Amino acid sequence: MILKLSNGDTVNYPFAVMESDGRISEVEAFVKKTAKMLQVQLEVVDKKIGSEIGSAKKELAKKIEERSVALEEELKKLDAKTEDLGKSLNDLKDMGLLTKDEFESFKNDLKKRKGSSGNDEDVSLDEIGALAKEIIEKEIERHAADGLGRVDYALAAGGAKVIAHSEPFVSGKASNWFAVGKDRGRIHSNAKKMLEPSFGEPGQCFALQGTSGYVDIRLRTGIIPEALTLEHVSKSVAYDRSSAPKDCVVSAWFEESEVPEHHQVLTKFSYDLEKTSAQTFDVDTTINSVVNVVRFEFTSNHGNPSLTCIYRFRVHGYEYNKPHLEDSNSLEEAENAGLQ
Repeated sequence: MILKLSNGDTVNYPFAVMESDGRISEVEAFVKKTAKMLQVQLEVVDKKIGSEIGSAKKELAKKIEERSVALEEELKKLDAKTEDLGKSLNDLKDMGLLTKDEFESFKNDLKKRKGSSGNDEDVSLDEIGALAKEIIEKEIERHAADGLGRVDYALAAGGAKVIAHSEPFVSGKASNWFAVGKDRGRIHSNAKKMLEPSFGEPGQCFALQGTSGYVDIRLRTGIIPEALTLEHVSKSVAYDRSSAPKDCVVSAWFEESEVPEHHQVLTKFSYDLEKTSAQTFDVDTTINSVVNVVRFEFTSNHGNPSLTCIYRFRVHGYEYNKPHLEDSNSLEEAENAGLQ
């Protein structure tokens, strides 16, 4: 146009304007098209990013869930190990391992045997092992003597016997053993079981009817009673221990035809199912009379409404004519006490 103006040519202004407007329209259209394409691309990218984020979230949630399940399993295993550890610790306590003081006493005893007062190096492992073996052998021998290492004067094999008892439990139609032609002075054949070792076998007991009852036992000889032991089947082999006696009273007297019987309570106790199967109870220390008959009476059991089982009952003490009493210069007192 400038050239045309400089050459003096005439210019068609409307055409130039139209051409310029057309170019601007093209540019605007191109810009709009480009913006739309960019918008579409942005939407695609946004959707893609959203999809990837969603997948990542799901994958992360899945991994967290898997880790949570694995962690929960590990926690369960840890709980089980903790429970096993607790049981092991309880077992160790029940084993009665030596305390530090007991071990020191053990070591000092060994030194005394050697006549040594020096340091710990004076005691060899072989000497400790030999002493330990000797102690173990003595313990085995003691427990082999009826499990407690104490004389049982109610042992049937030693001459003791049941002379009376309450209604025995009889399974079947006959609910009253005394009422079906049985003499009240007669003793049930199973009564002897409570005066014999049961060797931990379930069912080897004398079963009495109901939750209360009694058994009278004539000892092998007259004694000064010191302790009593009641034994029930161990919880490790028992099917049901609800038939065990619970609250018990033990009384005794010296039976002699010419002298009236004088009953005296030796002790009252409760049998605890959580303790050992054989539980020993001391007699009242004020009692020093000679007795030859003992009554074991229970007033409740551990929940069985039908019967109460007595697996074994033992009586410990010493005979009044043994050195144990003569050394205490009480032989004459014991004999007189037995006739009171």
